[in-house]
Amino acid sequence: MTDHHIGLIVPSSNLTMETELPRMMRAREDVEPGDRFVFHSARARMRQVTPEELIAMNAQAERAALELADARPDVVTTACLVAIMAQGPGYHCVAEDSIRAVLREESAEAPVVSSAGALLAALGALSARRIAIITPYLKPLTGKVVEYLEESGVEVVDALSLEVSDNLAVGRLDPGDLREHWRRLDLAGADALVLSACVQMPSLSAIQTVEDEAGLPVLSAATATAFCVLEQLGLSPTVPGAGSLLNGKYTL
Repeated sequence: MTDHHIGLIVPSSNLTMETELPRMMRAREDVEPGDRFVFHSARARMRQVTPEELIAMNAQAERAALELADARPDVVTTACLVAIMAQGPGYHCVAEDSIRAVLREESAEAPVVSSAGALLAALGALSARRIAIITPYLKPLTGKVVEYLEESGVEVVDALSLEVSDNLAVGRLDPGDLREHWRRLDLAGADALVLSACVQMPSLSAIQTVEDEAGLPVLSAATATAFCVLEQLGLSPTVPGAGSLLNGKYTL
């Protein structure tokens, strides 16, 4: 049995990343019992999903990374997609480099995965160049996410904003509703559907059902993060029942 230590930097009001990522890794343990996953979290204050609070939260990332360095994680993931994408194209590289530098200074070198960078990497692994997305954000922030994706070479053919600004309320949305929300999207020409472009909006329990019904790959910011975390750990990205991205056939 090998223990893999995963460091999480999450918004203070996050309920979902610390639920869905461990749930996926536990499901993987059922089919790959030789690996076990241990999670360590550091929190950055954020309650309302507004540009001001997102900027303030980003400013806390280095402090959070410093705290995680003491646990000597094998990989660190920073889990707030919109906080990264709202800062403009390419910012995920800046954020990852900053966290990586803090870890290195503390002699705790580890790969760093941002949920924003992970989503782009996962879409690349799926060869998905045209996508539809669902977000919980207000429309202006969804627009920032669309702009970020398109500047990265991914066309967004349609987007649905649920317009929930309170981050705690986002974490309490019913993932079952996504089984109907996706039908409001125009998927003509789409290569994939991002069912939740937010690690706080629960979606894991709906991923496989919607993929089976939609007939194209369905992923989320959380499943993309799990995919990249497993890749960085040198493990097969296999999680049963979490969509084709995590069926073990795709790699970076």
